[in-house]
Amino acid sequence: MNLKQLSDLLGVSQTTVSRALNGYPEVSEATRKRVQEAAKAHGYTPNARALGLATGRAFQVAHVLTTSASDEMVNPIFGDFLAGAGEVYASRGYELLLTVVGAGEEEAAYAKLKRRSAVDAVVVQGPRRGDTRPAVLDQLGLPYAVHGRMPDMDADSYTWVDVDNFGAFQQAARKLLALGHRRIALVNGDEAMAFAEARRDGYRTALTEHGVTPDPALMRSGAMTVAAGLQAVAEMQALQDPPTAYLTASSVTAMGVQRALSQAGLALGRDVSLITFDDALTYLGDGPATAPSFAAMRSSVRAAGHHLAHLLIDRVERPRQPHRNSLMVIDYIDGASIGPAPVAPSRVNA
Repeated sequence: MNLKQLSDLLGVSQTTVSRALNGYPEVSEATRKRVQEAAKAHGYTPNARALGLATGRAFQVAHVLTTSASDEMVNPIFGDFLAGAGEVYASRGYELLLTVVGAGEEEAAYAKLKRRSAVDAVVVQGPRRGDTRPAVLDQLGLPYAVHGRMPDMDADSYTWVDVDNFGAFQQAARKLLALGHRRIALVNGDEAMAFAEARRDGYRTALTEHGVTPDPALMRSGAMTVAAGLQAVAEMQALQDPPTAYLTASSVTAMGVQRALSQAGLALGRDVSLITFDDALTYLGDGPATAPSFAAMRSSVRAAGHHLAHLLIDRVERPRQPHRNSLMVIDYIDGASIGPAPVAPSRVNA
């Protein structure tokens, strides 16, 4: 069945059918329900091109990445986020447009997308202090949702999905402190990003609560890579008073920490403890039949992509409604990488 046939069957215009199926507020609830039930009963699937002509929409959502963050594209965490969002786009008749631009060219890319009427909305990732992207998108009239939170904006003034990064790292540090650890290292993400700034603050707050002065020698920030974990261990375990525990911003970094400690003859959970932040860790082979590789503060990034996509499309289809946002739950998952503080800290042999 096509759009004309469905509209003839219902005795309404094709435009009314399109608007009813896409949540336009000017369509009454009774008409919307009648159209939706008829479409389902007759197996009608809207044609994207026809819908675009009827509604003036592109039925595409843009994810714009900069080349400086291109390593995200091979990161399994980013892939899971796109998978979660993509599932929702497909189920609601939208497509994902992924575009990569040079550093500092995002705002020009938004303007180009708007001029071409190429997308209906944009996902903003990697929010940071002083971020100008929301103001540009507001000026262009392009709906957007943020994966994370803008530290300089009122939380109710835009659409976002985030996790409690501050609380996650405060809780993780408290767990290590309760096990007797006092030299706790932080191997963080890039602290120009809002999420990493919040994680650092949560870590520092937990230490201060327990009378431990945060030591800059035990803090690193940057790309969340295996190399970052390797380098952090090489530098910090060689200190006169090395850490007995690590907090890492991702399991990719944690793998580097684990490898470096193993090469030095140190065992996780016995000589040195580690808690990481990450998704479900399926790419590490963790599952119900095995103990998790790492103790972790866990919140599904796939679910975040799924949830954010729903909120964003709702925003596109109901632009007069208030902004909605969501702070997702974080769970602590115990693992073999955590244990009591050793009596004497272990050092890497020079």
